[in-house]
Amino acid sequence: MGEPNVWVVVVNILLATLLSLGGAPILVWMERRVAGLIQDRFGPNRCHIGGIRLFGLVQSVADMLKLAFKEDFHPSHIKQNLIYTLAPAFVFVCAFLTFMVMPLADVLVLDGNRYLMQALPIEFGLLWFLAFAGLSVYGILLGGWASDNKYSLLGSLRASAQVVSYEAAMGLSLVSMLIVYGSVHLSEIAAFQGKLLFGVIPAWGVVLQPLAALIFIITAFAETNRAPFDMAEGESEIVGGFHTEYAAMRFGLFFVGEYIAMCASSAIIVTLFFGGYQIPWASTAFLKGHISEVLGVIMVVLPVLCGLFIGWMRRQNRWIDPLDPRAKETFYLTRVFIGMTVVLELGLAWMVLGGLGENGTSISVAALQVLTFAMKVYAMNFVYIWVRWTLPRFRYDHLQMLSWKVLLPLALANVVITALVVVGMGW
Repeated sequence: MGEPNVWVVVVNILLATLLSLGGAPILVWMERRVAGLIQDRFGPNRCHIGGIRLFGLVQSVADMLKLAFKEDFHPSHIKQNLIYTLAPAFVFVCAFLTFMVMPLADVLVLDGNRYLMQALPIEFGLLWFLAFAGLSVYGILLGGWASDNKYSLLGSLRASAQVVSYEAAMGLSLVSMLIVYGSVHLSEIAAFQGKLLFGVIPAWGVVLQPLAALIFIITAFAETNRAPFDMAEGESEIVGGFHTEYAAMRFGLFFVGEYIAMCASSAIIVTLFFGGYQIPWASTAFLKGHISEVLGVIMVVLPVLCGLFIGWMRRQNRWIDPLDPRAKETFYLTRVFIGMTVVLELGLAWMVLGGLGENGTSISVAALQVLTFAMKVYAMNFVYIWVRWTLPRFRYDHLQMLSWKVLLPLALANVVITALVVVGMGW
């Protein structure tokens, strides 16, 4: 790889921050909208700024402002003040750092120099993810213990029981993937999945190791404390669990940390099993060789998608009274999206007709791959939300039985079979 390029480093950090921390308000919005859809009701649709609701996204902004300006109540009975204060930050930082090693695109080539598209371009990215994802549970344990509250302590105990349950199965599911990929470097793992099996089937991890993918996804739900494995914060049983005594931005760090952890978990699932940034049947070499044709197809598809979105937006707002301030939203947003589409079309036309050059081609391919990666991550986040509002909560002893009696034996058997196949076939 070439010497570090300041601009590439800055862009990688900004992209990773945007997809993780910046995605938290979007995920809160998705959570509410999908919950409303599944429960056959409206999601957030009242909060607005001058009639502009952004389909309920303004509600997420209002919630963030509420947490920022809410009174930071500190219970008087708490003795471990330092630990009580640091616990939410510990969860937040660990979740944020796990996302930093995700490869956002293939190696970027500028002026003959090669740069990894990772905020933290380290070779042991998978081990980094496992380390910090495992450490994040300590913030939950410390927060529950330092709160000096029986409900919080019960939540911490459940979190510790949860870790004992899923960690072994999760690690063994990854062992079989490492046997196949032969590397812990996430960029190499994503690049491996750009191949085609038998010239037709993308060599994604879910195709090569479907059982490992299933085990890892189940255990990833437990690691992120998402339903049906959110027993550490069971509202119907232990109030709020480990964060019962937290308020304002201390609670906000726990809250945002959970969504960042969900983003990081979705990103690692996508990277390991769903091709990462790879576009099916369009490798990096193919995209670089046919970039003009690819951009031409995007120019044709973009206005169609814009028209479909505007039609959907109008159907969503048809029930609003014309005198309601929110009725102006369709009028303004229609023109905004049309304007954005026109600008993008002109930019793409200029790129196609004017020629991109070697650096321009590399940057265009990287942009397409970053967009593909983001779409896959948000699709996986949708699965997380879908499962949360579909399945009931497990008891923690049920999770232990599932992990130790079902997932662990399956993961062990999968490792043995994978090793035999790889050695036998000489891969």
